[in-house]
Amino acid sequence: MEHAPRPRRPKVIVTRRLPEGAETRLAELFDSELSEADRPMDQAALAAAAARCDVLVPTVTDEIDATVIAAGKGRLRLIANFGNGVDHIDLPAARAAGIIVTNTPGVLTEDTADMTMALILSVPRRLAEGEKLVRSGLWQGWSPGAMLGHRITGKRLGIIGMGRIGQAVARRARAFHLSIAYHNRHRLPAVVEAESGAEYEPDIDQLLKSCDIISIHCPHTAETERLIDRRRFGLFAPNAYLINTARGEIIDEVAMLEALEQGRLAGAGLDVFASEPSIDPRLLALQNVVLLPHMGSATFEGRAGTGERVIASIRQWIDGDRPRDQVLEGWV
Repeated sequence: MEHAPRPRRPKVIVTRRLPEGAETRLAELFDSELSEADRPMDQAALAAAAARCDVLVPTVTDEIDATVIAAGKGRLRLIANFGNGVDHIDLPAARAAGIIVTNTPGVLTEDTADMTMALILSVPRRLAEGEKLVRSGLWQGWSPGAMLGHRITGKRLGIIGMGRIGQAVARRARAFHLSIAYHNRHRLPAVVEAESGAEYEPDIDQLLKSCDIISIHCPHTAETERLIDRRRFGLFAPNAYLINTARGEIIDEVAMLEALEQGRLAGAGLDVFASEPSIDPRLLALQNVVLLPHMGSATFEGRAGTGERVIASIRQWIDGDRPRDQVLEGWV
């Protein structure tokens, strides 16, 4: 439990460049130290920052491990994450140190769902290949057999992880006349299933076997690390597609590469990677894979909204309230 008084103008350190509006507001409201270079801090720099601030504002590129949290123990009181995912933060270590962690849930739902739907369309219809062909100067004009892909109307979409983003994807997919099945830790209420037109599948293996397109939307946790492994890639139909806008670590990339190279998987649309920004050169060589630079949430509106939620969490904490977006439960 936290008992020490909270400073009215806390020292806030921001690890990356944020949208100008968010930086301006942070500087106005708090004793803020903004990042001048838009590149990730190493662990030593993160630990040094944690040791001299009341509030740390990290992003997904910052590994807030037990060492960083230990360095901040005694002063660091709030980790206000710029973004929704918190798999880069050692939550048990933060809890043990009495440090509150917040995130920004819901802000980027529609943006990520839009990008997912774009990949669902682009991979079967070979949009990236077609664009590259036009730019290459080798296009010889229309012909009946050129650049053939697969229609998505009437196909079966399987969603793994039916939270906010999964449900938003389902609503979009329904408009394109896909049938929708989903796997989740807990079945959704009937009214939500009816709204999204989604059918619950309790067995993830059966979902993989029965769907033409699989889209990943679960969080990265110890339980979902390499959830789609070599065995499960063996369950995909050869004409199936895999879409991932969640976290790269959820997929065994080596097993995925083997499936793609051997024709056991028709294609993939990837916005995230296991070791980003490093990407396996074999992925770069494949024509049936659309690769994006982790841009699913990259909209002006989304980034501005994320900044607003971070600031709201800091202000709620200063006022002695439990931040609305606190990740850890049971203490203030």
